[in-house]
Amino acid sequence: MRNIFLLLTLLFFISCNDDVLPKPKAYLSLEYPAKKYEKLSISRPYSFDILKSTTIIDDKNNWLKIKYPNLKASIDITYRPVKNNLKELLTEAEKLVFKHAVKAEQIIPKDFVNTEKRTFGSLYEITGNAASHLQFHVTDSTNNFIKGSLYFYAKPNYDSILPAVAYIKEDILKLVESLEWEKPI
Repeated sequence: MRNIFLLLTLLFFISCNDDVLPKPKAYLSLEYPAKKYEKLSISRPYSFDILKSTTIIDDKNNWLKIKYPNLKASIDITYRPVKNNLKELLTEAEKLVFKHAVKAEQIIPKDFVNTEKRTFGSLYEITGNAASHLQFHVTDSTNNFIKGSLYFYAKPNYDSILPAVAYIKEDILKLVESLEWEKPI
């Protein structure tokens, strides 16, 4: 019995001679389809370009949901007419952004102005494991106000969804750049 124990101990130590090396870093390689845009086909007090591969869900009050089925994400668009309440609408939009401050590592604002198209707004990038990673609002400051939020249908893990956030951010920037307000009658 003692010989078997010595033999097993000897085999155990002999088998442990290989050096353990860390595995090399691997990078997730995601490929997204080429982007093709089209004008929003639903009649609204606004119009903008959207990615063809998205699905549009029409909602009441001129609201929309732009779904990215392959990414399990959506951009929720809310519309509100401006009726001497612009300050209230801006305050409400910022409150919704800063609700994510608890989980966010950083909130990075970016303002944009297009006087020719009468579009004025802000885009907020929210880093960290927050529920929404991109939020924006755009107004003409007299009649129209829209707010958009990007949501993923998964538990937030910022590192994992960062490539998808960057992909959709391009679409949001295209949306804002192409945004036009319906002419008042």
